[in-house]
Amino acid sequence: MKEKKIQFTKALEERYLAYALSTITHRALPDVRDGLKPVHRRLLFAMSQLKLGSGTGFKKSARIVGDVIGKYHPHGDQSVYDALVRLAQNFSTRYLLINGQGNFGNIDGDNAAAMRYTEAKLTSTAELMLADIDEETVDFIKTYDGTENEPMVLPCAFPNLIANGSSGIAVGMATNIPPHNIFEISKALIKLLKNPNTPLSQLMKIIPGPDFPTGGEIIDSNVSIKEAYSKGKGSLRLRAKWHEESLGRGQYQIVITEIPYQVNKSRIIEKISELIDNKKINYLENIQDESAEDIRIVLLPKTRNIEAKIIIEDICKVSDLETKFSINMNAINSKFEPKLFNLKEILNSFISHRFEILKRRSKYRLVHTENRIEILKGFLIVYKNLDRIIKIIRGSNEPEKKLIKAFRFTKRQVEAVLAMRLRQLKKLEEKDIKLEYQNLTNYRKELNLILKSKIKQTSILNEEFNNIAERYNNSSINGKRRTIINNEFKAVEYSIDEFDSKEPVSIICSQNGWIKAIKGHQEDYSNVKYKDGDKSKFIIKCKNNDKLLLFSSLGKFYTINCSKIITGRGFGEPVSVIVDKSDNEEVVELSVYNENENYLIASASGRGFIVNTSDLIASTRSGKKIMNLKQGDKSISCCKVIGDYIGVISGDKKSLKFLTYDLSEIPQMQKGRGITLQKIKIGKTFYAFTYKKEDGIIFMNKNKKTIPFNDIKPWLGKRAQAGKIQPKNLLNRLLDK
Repeated sequence: MKEKKIQFTKALEERYLAYALSTITHRALPDVRDGLKPVHRRLLFAMSQLKLGSGTGFKKSARIVGDVIGKYHPHGDQSVYDALVRLAQNFSTRYLLINGQGNFGNIDGDNAAAMRYTEAKLTSTAELMLADIDEETVDFIKTYDGTENEPMVLPCAFPNLIANGSSGIAVGMATNIPPHNIFEISKALIKLLKNPNTPLSQLMKIIPGPDFPTGGEIIDSNVSIKEAYSKGKGSLRLRAKWHEESLGRGQYQIVITEIPYQVNKSRIIEKISELIDNKKINYLENIQDESAEDIRIVLLPKTRNIEAKIIIEDICKVSDLETKFSINMNAINSKFEPKLFNLKEILNSFISHRFEILKRRSKYRLVHTENRIEILKGFLIVYKNLDRIIKIIRGSNEPEKKLIKAFRFTKRQVEAVLAMRLRQLKKLEEKDIKLEYQNLTNYRKELNLILKSKIKQTSILNEEFNNIAERYNNSSINGKRRTIINNEFKAVEYSIDEFDSKEPVSIICSQNGWIKAIKGHQEDYSNVKYKDGDKSKFIIKCKNNDKLLLFSSLGKFYTINCSKIITGRGFGEPVSVIVDKSDNEEVVELSVYNENENYLIASASGRGFIVNTSDLIASTRSGKKIMNLKQGDKSISCCKVIGDYIGVISGDKKSLKFLTYDLSEIPQMQKGRGITLQKIKIGKTFYAFTYKKEDGIIFMNKNKKTIPFNDIKPWLGKRAQAGKIQPKNLLNRLLDK
């Protein structure tokens, strides 16, 4: 027998496609008709089979999960229990389908108790979804082991998909449908039922956007929301809801009462606390969680000078108090195919489903009504011919045949007649049967009218949708809209400077690169503590809202916000914690950033240029490369341009040479290697600085001595010359700050 050759790639594609479709249709995506994935559908059906209605007692969740995995869903018990828990969480599901008793988790992310400790039953909403399931309204299929039957879809008198939403990830496909307000949905269904050609724009006047169980505020434009609903794909900005509470004397606190959907409350608090502790935000004193049943997160500002709306605007940028909700309305259609739906298509799919359910229910009831009428006709014949029928039954071994021949009974009628009890022969019973017969005859006419008339069907569905709207009206707890839609939202414009209290601080940076802040300015800093073997290098008096420029030996400028520098009496922290400075990178200069100032920077190879502070601000922790260096070279000097002359000291330590010349010979550049400042034969450049002609060279030490310009003239020359032996101890005196 010849072996059939199979192309590997083709076989792999076929099998992967089969797997992908199986995942999409049987696990990850909801059915557009009932809005349920198979696991949720099986959960609700299993609970209905266990008679766990809203008016009954609870049963252990473990019992429910056991029935589900034993009969319908051959997967792990934990995944089934997780699905059950979600349907019982009021912060996850907009309209609860399961009523849970016990610990079912919370919005802080705490897990539910084990299934052996919790109990559950169906809610009245879930009962709506299961209504009429025993009247052949939906098709049933065999379960995985062929021993039970399960519904392919639920009758679903409740528009679950659009009301509760759904989320899931399949192979190459995902869904994320937000929940909506059922009162608004009902009104939209009524309008669409009345006029199927109703445009999406009119439907969106009724359903303006999602309605999340946790509330919050949607701050997107109407255009953006409409685009997402028309395409079935898009995103919405969702923000926490807050208000300001006065504490008297101008003080206030910010209270957050609602947070974005699917956001963990405790993580929000942890994130903001971390930002406060790390001095990333300096406008908050503290954050407190005062939540009980309702959410209450309290933000305590440091100062009353900053408006609450500005604080909220900024903190939304660095925390999950504002999130983006991605809309992706993928679902399985009635042909069991994945499809991207828009809002109108989802509503129409539900209406079509309810039409189908109504017709199937009516057919079922018509059959059973006609069967009962048939039996009642037989009973009425009995009452008219009672004596004769009794005589036939008593005098015959096979009364069925004789009764059928004598009175033309059907098989069903004769079986019912022979099964009659003597008590049914009383006069009162005859009246009840006549009345029942009349009522069922009228009911049959009504059922036939329903099946024949689309107008009648529409009228029934219209009443059904009105009942839902009345049940979940906008004044009820469940029907009232929770999420505010703010199409006119405009972000508050503010400057980062508004957050700064502008308090005086002293920035201490050590020789080994440890940095810290001390509150206030001092005359004497001798009491500042350093690690063993370390000492002071920079002491900068500034304010806590200032920015610092750090120039490194690798030619980089880093920007440091003073507010982010750790405050205290300890040793501080390495500069590398604040910026991404490497271990072999030395701090050359640290100074306060001021707009439109010039700095002279120089390298050990004797090259340098002037750079403006506008080109030095780094937007990231990695800094900004300004001076290009050859291998083995490094930056050694950075000083503020304060005059019209430049001085350069180069050579070796035994023979240092000094050169001074007009500063106009030095170009201003944004970045680069620079030009030669001083010719070097032996050694390197140690220092470059600027000074005013009228002041001469000033030594900023305790004595504040100067060298007048007339005394400097012997060293006056041109750029790139070698210079002459420096004045006595010039370099040491310049660096003794």
